[in-house]
Amino acid sequence: MKKNAYSINSLLIVSSAYLAAQMLADITSLKIVTIAGLSMDGGTLIYPLTFTLRDMVHKVAGAKATRTLIYTAAVINIIMAGLFWLVGWLPGDPQVVQPDFAAVLAPVWRIVFASILAEVVAQLLDTEAYSLWTRKVTMRYQWARVLVSNAVSVPVDSLIFVWAAFGGVLPNTVVWAIFLSNVIVKGITTLVGMPLIYLVKDRRELGLSDDFE
Repeated sequence: MKKNAYSINSLLIVSSAYLAAQMLADITSLKIVTIAGLSMDGGTLIYPLTFTLRDMVHKVAGAKATRTLIYTAAVINIIMAGLFWLVGWLPGDPQVVQPDFAAVLAPVWRIVFASILAEVVAQLLDTEAYSLWTRKVTMRYQWARVLVSNAVSVPVDSLIFVWAAFGGVLPNTVVWAIFLSNVIVKGITTLVGMPLIYLVKDRRELGLSDDFE
């Protein structure tokens, strides 16, 4: 009973963190920033953490629950973008001095859909890579699960996002520069965030089934 309670509490925490990071990444991706001479969307500052958080959910709840979470995050982000569009479209109260909401948070739909497409494909790929590593290679060296699964999914995520969002709009050299900066930042974040995987216990280590029924 205590083991089940631990797993459920851990799942609630890491799932909430995953959803929050996904939403924040999609919101901040609306701005292109420059850091150390590298151009990237603002979401790159937090989005890479979602891969390690996904790994933590996978460790706690298994692949089935993780896939459900990935699809749920995509739906939530679409709803969020729609809500931002609706609020930006509605007329503001003329008696209240306020900034133009639409100018700040109204979604650029191409970027929104590029982001969600990249997230779903890459996160599902991360899930398969993580599962394959733990089933076919080893349950030991948990840092290796994170490193290997992220090494597979991060470049795919960046490739899909930058070309779906900016291909044909920005010069190819700029698109490739954004791709490179994305991969570099996400790679660094992977290395920094790897120890987080040790904060939760594996369901199989607790003697529980591989997935919640």
